[in-house]
Amino acid sequence: MKKTVSRIIIIVCLIGVLTLLTFFLKDIVIPFIRYQIQNKPDEASQLLRDSSIFGFLAVSLVEALQMVVIFIPAEFIQITSGISYPFWLSILLCDFGVCLGATIIFILIRTFKFSNDTYKKSEEKIKKLQSKIKKEKSTMLLMYFLFFMPLIPFGAICYYGSSTKIRYPKYILTVSTGVIPSILTSILMGNAASAFLENALPIWLLILIIISLGTLLFLIIFIFLDKVYFKENDGTPDSVVYQIFIKLCHIFRKKKQKLVVDNHLFKESEIKAPYILLTNHVSTFDFYYNLSIDPDNNFSLVGNEYYCKMPGIRTVVKKSGSIPKKLFNKDMGIGLKLKRITHKGYPVIICPEGRLSIDGTNYPIMEKSGAFYKKLGLPLVFVNNNGGYFINPKWRDKFFKKHEMHLTVTRVIKPEELANLTIEEIDNIIDTELTYNENVTNPNLYHEKNKAKGLERILYYCPNCKSMYTMQSHNNDLYCTECGVRHHINEHYTFDSELKDIHTYYSLIKEMEKEHLDDINLNCDVKTKVFIGKKTNKKKTLKGSCQLTKDYFSFTSKKLSFKIELSKLLALPFSCDKEFELYYNDQLYYFYPTTNKRQVVRWALIVDLIKERENENKEKLTQHL
Repeated sequence: MKKTVSRIIIIVCLIGVLTLLTFFLKDIVIPFIRYQIQNKPDEASQLLRDSSIFGFLAVSLVEALQMVVIFIPAEFIQITSGISYPFWLSILLCDFGVCLGATIIFILIRTFKFSNDTYKKSEEKIKKLQSKIKKEKSTMLLMYFLFFMPLIPFGAICYYGSSTKIRYPKYILTVSTGVIPSILTSILMGNAASAFLENALPIWLLILIIISLGTLLFLIIFIFLDKVYFKENDGTPDSVVYQIFIKLCHIFRKKKQKLVVDNHLFKESEIKAPYILLTNHVSTFDFYYNLSIDPDNNFSLVGNEYYCKMPGIRTVVKKSGSIPKKLFNKDMGIGLKLKRITHKGYPVIICPEGRLSIDGTNYPIMEKSGAFYKKLGLPLVFVNNNGGYFINPKWRDKFFKKHEMHLTVTRVIKPEELANLTIEEIDNIIDTELTYNENVTNPNLYHEKNKAKGLERILYYCPNCKSMYTMQSHNNDLYCTECGVRHHINEHYTFDSELKDIHTYYSLIKEMEKEHLDDINLNCDVKTKVFIGKKTNKKKTLKGSCQLTKDYFSFTSKKLSFKIELSKLLALPFSCDKEFELYYNDQLYYFYPTTNKRQVVRWALIVDLIKERENENKEKLTQHL
């Protein structure tokens, strides 16, 4: 019976909103706009004078009743009010309407124990937002926070406030002042539209005003949340900056891939944050995709220091509690940063490979961390990403269309199990769990054109004629300009030839390079960027040359020269057709070949092969001893 009464009240309010809105649009707004377009200001003014009290009531009652209903946007009546009435009057009418609606909701909740089914959806969002707040806030301050969040309708906030113990004077004061920024923005947009209709404002200026007002509202909201409400969350994954960053990821990436998540092992383990999530690195957006494993928690990310220090990104990283790391370089502070963020209760995402996959398989893990994880004593969660490599490989510039990406929790190691494992066993488990070959397990079929585009960047050797840098791509074919041999890529993203797939091809190149490893002597002229200090925009540029042999890597220029023994160089990260990079004396160097930029892949591969041979020799020596 109570539910039926509640629904009747909502239906009556909805009918009232639609009736009043129809009247306001039909008899006031539309004729008013018509007079403005026809450049008849006197008739427009007379229309408003004639409608007077009826128009005022329509605005306030629509604003009030839409709050009771919840799901009708308040911005529509606010903007149309701004078109029709003077600025000061529109504010009074809209704010009065909000207060009237808030009062109705207060009475319905406190006196009649009214229940709104639509509110329950918003109630879950409010509870989730409330759970991210470190310190308990007063209902008044929490309502201000919610009014500043564009995700929660005004009516839902009033339902929430009315269900608490807040007294009516504080409640109505909070409502009447909390809605002002949003009302002001909507009415100003309406005023700008009115000026445009009167031909007093060019279209470009109207657009500029609307964008500026939207930006201003965003800045006001951001400053309030960041500096007042969530101040204690600054520097953690519960910060406002983190929330905005993740929201942007949702906007740009959520509909790009279809995520298939299998996290039943994680749920069955019943572990709670903090923990370490270890995952393979197949896509630029691995961090974002892995959030779906545990959507109830916000994660810290260990990421490449270079990207973490880019202008703009640097602020996001600092305020969101992410952890910058120097790739393949001793970073004494990384352990302390991890301990600090996990001590605060946050899980951390780490890609131990440190590099995006080049051929759909995993890189060997160069920096072993078993000892650190054992000492840290936190649960380890292993996640396999299958399908992400072919959607966004490092050798292709553009993304493919929407395809499935399977995220699977393959193993969970609890603290008690971790304590009983040796350091070597932990490192072996990490190696095993993060081993993959997406060429074999890829779940998708690809019917797109240009599947081969960019492959020549990494598959630089022709196995048929042994020519180097003669491979080219066209549509779905990879071919050699020297001997003409052609390899076609089918819908499974495998070759219709004896090469089978990208991994097989790349492995064949490795074997050909191994034959001449002892005689290797690579040289190239480079333009070099040396990054100075804590920001990536502070750098100096040098012109020089690089050399790579089986024993060392060297760089020589007029102002600087150095040599690094290959035994001390873990890897040589690179970007296809652009550069390779390394740290020397704790400074980051980016080397851009001035000719044949495709060779960066070969330089990186040679370092990997020499390192692989070095590790094999060490293992043989250990076994012999």
